[in-house]
Amino acid sequence: MSLTDPDRLFPVEPRLRGMARAFYDSIKDLPIISPHGHCEPRWFAENKRFPNPAELLVVPDHYLFRMLASQGVALADLGLPRADGGVTEQDPRQIWRRFAAHYHLFRGTPSAMWLDHSFEHLFGIDDVLSTDTADAYYDHIDDCLGQDAFRPRALFERFNVEVLATTDAATDDLRWHQQLRDSGWDGRIVTTYRPDAAIDPDFPGFADTLARLGEITGEDTSSWAGYLAAHRARRAYFKSFGATATDHGHASARTADLLRADAETLFAKAVAGTCTPEEADLFRGQMLTEMARMSLDDGLVMQIHAGSRRNHNADIFARHGRDMGFDIPGRTDYVEGLKPLLNTVGLEAGLTIILFTLDETVYGRELAPLAGVYPSLRLGPPWWFFDSFEGISKFRRAVTETCGFYNTAGFNDDTRAFCSIPARHDVARRSDCAYLAELVGTGRMREAEAFEVAHELTYGLAKSAYNL
Repeated sequence: MSLTDPDRLFPVEPRLRGMARAFYDSIKDLPIISPHGHCEPRWFAENKRFPNPAELLVVPDHYLFRMLASQGVALADLGLPRADGGVTEQDPRQIWRRFAAHYHLFRGTPSAMWLDHSFEHLFGIDDVLSTDTADAYYDHIDDCLGQDAFRPRALFERFNVEVLATTDAATDDLRWHQQLRDSGWDGRIVTTYRPDAAIDPDFPGFADTLARLGEITGEDTSSWAGYLAAHRARRAYFKSFGATATDHGHASARTADLLRADAETLFAKAVAGTCTPEEADLFRGQMLTEMARMSLDDGLVMQIHAGSRRNHNADIFARHGRDMGFDIPGRTDYVEGLKPLLNTVGLEAGLTIILFTLDETVYGRELAPLAGVYPSLRLGPPWWFFDSFEGISKFRRAVTETCGFYNTAGFNDDTRAFCSIPARHDVARRSDCAYLAELVGTGRMREAEAFEVAHELTYGLAKSAYNL
């Protein structure tokens, strides 16, 4: 019996359901544009088999291990590495069994929908994952992973991915992208410039990162002018490997536009490690404006992912390090936060800044009005906690009347869980088609227009926004 209803997420009312299905049928086979994600370029460069089901599907997916942690499952028991050198579970079958025993926790969540889609459409399994079926699942998936058809490049092609962007640190040597280029494989994988570790004075190892940035660029990164020149050089290097975008993950949307002398003084404190928390935040804000200026020069699209209160639990951070599921959404002020940047470059039609949020309360009040008037702004899709049917539906209802569809940037999956990419895009396509059916059914859009918008939301807007 199929786990995934072919009409899932469509309206229940028969007429609207029929329209949603027709819109979906017209776009369901379009190639996937994945302009922002966290897949490893090494997978595709080496094209080795994925090690086992646990490392493919459980260990890299913070959606999964944070839910299990909420029910008392220790991260170490799920194989999550420990920064303090402590013992973690090494047996992937045991990790899988623990996951399977708790699979019921995901009922009603996007994770269950993504996983069931992957189990059925990728691995051909239509039983429900549970303690009783755990080993059969593991053995079947593990057998599949041993086949050439399940190696990274083959899956990339099977998933019909036209382009996938990785996210790489400013000091990354991009060796895997170079190996991909040398391999002759024609799959399109590009990099994205993520300079957070070289912009945030509070980031662990900030001084070492600055030194490394200077070493690889030949610039004096102890001076303000040399530091900015080093960023320009690295951005150009990333562009040579296909980058079309930068990405900035900040706790707030604060920006600044300081006088040069004040910026130099602030930077000197950052280099010396003497910034107060307020000064560190101001420096991050100044660097968003500097990055926007650089984007005007080199054409890279700027993404701002604001609002995550990262590493919320000190004990988990000490034991496991960063990005271990304890990142929590926070309130974010975009109107005042972005004002210095927008007063500087916001009216530049040649600049594209894509805004993401983890604060749903600002959709209609702040983000849609900003994107609805500033030519430089586009709204990114619901991200992280909200890339779901409900999240996408709320986003469309909150922003469309004020900024329309064409001031948004389509959909991206923002994932480390490679096998979930088709499932996530399928949910977005279905969610958008359901919304379009409601617009047509209530007389707010012509049916022919809805077919055009469905194509744009699925394919055209992302390609255009990211210059792909």
